[in-house]
Amino acid sequence: MFAIFKKELWSYFGNWSAWIIIAAFSLITTLFLFFFENDSNIFDIGLASLQSYFVLVPWLLMFIVPALSMKTFAEEQQTGTLNWLFSQPLKVSELVSGKFLSVWVVGIMCLIPSVIYFYTVYVLGVPEGNIDMGMTLGSYFGLMILIAAFSGVGILASSLSQNQIMAYLLGVFMCFIMYFGIEQLASYKLLGGADFILQTVGFYQHFLGFTRGLIDFKDVAYFVFIIGLTLALSNHFINKKK
Repeated sequence: MFAIFKKELWSYFGNWSAWIIIAAFSLITTLFLFFFENDSNIFDIGLASLQSYFVLVPWLLMFIVPALSMKTFAEEQQTGTLNWLFSQPLKVSELVSGKFLSVWVVGIMCLIPSVIYFYTVYVLGVPEGNIDMGMTLGSYFGLMILIAAFSGVGILASSLSQNQIMAYLLGVFMCFIMYFGIEQLASYKLLGGADFILQTVGFYQHFLGFTRGLIDFKDVAYFVFIIGLTLALSNHFINKKK
């Protein structure tokens, strides 16, 4: 697994794709938070808070993480190297786990430039340092576990697809449904009392607690279950390709 993890990380950083994705992610968040007139602009909001950042980022991750994960298995099938991997002395579960960890790590690295935003808000606060640290740290933890969930979904999409374009589109669609689609469907209250149950299926309600600075065991357990489920399904579909 560690060998696959290192190989995948090198494939991201060796050809500049990871650097380009991180730079693009940082540029977009900077424009929305400080320059464009919108509901996420920190200067327009007038509060020493990164709450708008934590609202904006999941929407960007919905497109970024599938872009990172689309090549994990779809490219291997396109190039024919998947059969070569099957011939190596490693388990499919190790192959899936190594690729998942590489996508997760690169996704987390997209958050590192936001330290500059944190420092900016910290300094601009009145008085200086007037920022809710509990909410901020909880939100960062929530983003990291959300990236892991998106990574699992993206890996699953790649294991189901024969080419990278289909893997990307399917990954974006599945991430959108899990984060926003289920939440919106529940908001129409078409199922009566079952709408609450439907809400608990999606990512949004479980991520919301983290943005309030609350790290609930139930939310963490939910995301761990989703990650385990997506990786187990990926393992199943890759095994069927042997």
